[in-house]
Amino acid sequence: MRKGTVGGMVIGVVLIAAIVLGYMCMQRVPAGYVGVVYEMSGGVDGEVLTQGWHIVSPTKDVTLYSTGIEQSYLTSENKGDSENDESFNIPTSDGKTVKVNLEFSYRFNPDRVTDTFIQFKGRSGEEVKNSFIKPKIMAWTQEISATYPVTDIFGDKRTEINNRLDTYLKEKFEPYGIVIDTVNFTDISVDGETAAAIQKKVTAQQELELANVQSQTAKVQAEKDKQVAIIGAEKEKETASIQAEQAKIKAQGDANAKKIASDAEAEANKKIAGSLTPELIEKIKYEKWNGELPQVQGDTMPIVSVGSK
Repeated sequence: MRKGTVGGMVIGVVLIAAIVLGYMCMQRVPAGYVGVVYEMSGGVDGEVLTQGWHIVSPTKDVTLYSTGIEQSYLTSENKGDSENDESFNIPTSDGKTVKVNLEFSYRFNPDRVTDTFIQFKGRSGEEVKNSFIKPKIMAWTQEISATYPVTDIFGDKRTEINNRLDTYLKEKFEPYGIVIDTVNFTDISVDGETAAAIQKKVTAQQELELANVQSQTAKVQAEKDKQVAIIGAEKEKETASIQAEQAKIKAQGDANAKKIASDAEAEANKKIAGSLTPELIEKIKYEKWNGELPQVQGDTMPIVSVGSK
């Protein structure tokens, strides 16, 4: 074999080895993830890889953590990220047990993934979810539910409990560099006896609310009737006052009219009396005399008759 041929083969082998080694050193970080670099001889060196391709020494290992929102489920339905039934029971303050299905979304804090890596001893984000996040969500949900009676969890306070759980889980996971974005109950179920008791309470509450509405309506109507009565009484009083004033004005007017008429009559009589002279009186007597003389009759005096018919 020629020397040149051997040299070419060696070069080819070296190139192939370099390509294989280079391929082995390439590490891809998917979109929405970061990679924590761990060196087998020195541990975590603080290097965090962002999305894309990176050349990493074969003596180093890269652990991925999702910094984008991941959706996960604890449910009996066949839509979760596990084929198993992961629904779970939660206790209530009145000693009942409620079965719930729950969905949540989470992500890892990119500024703290190195700490997360150390806390969970190099486990990946997926392993942390299954071995820590899901069990803790179950446990901490039970802590919240134990402060409520079953009628509240299954009934009208479900939204309040959900909001309180959301806040509680955010606080509990924060020290681990895990961010809980949302958490929601997707289904809550109870046994038949408990369901009947809840329905009874709901019915009683509805009846109480209806009674309160009717009571308030009656109060409003009574107040309205009272105001109408007050307004009516005030109007009647005002009308009576007006009528009394009108009567007073009319009486005063009638009195004034009578006084004016009386004064006028007196004045006329005064004028007439002033115009009656003795001669005028005699003239009037003469005009009214019928030509007969008066006749006088008495017990002791003789009858005197003057004139004849």
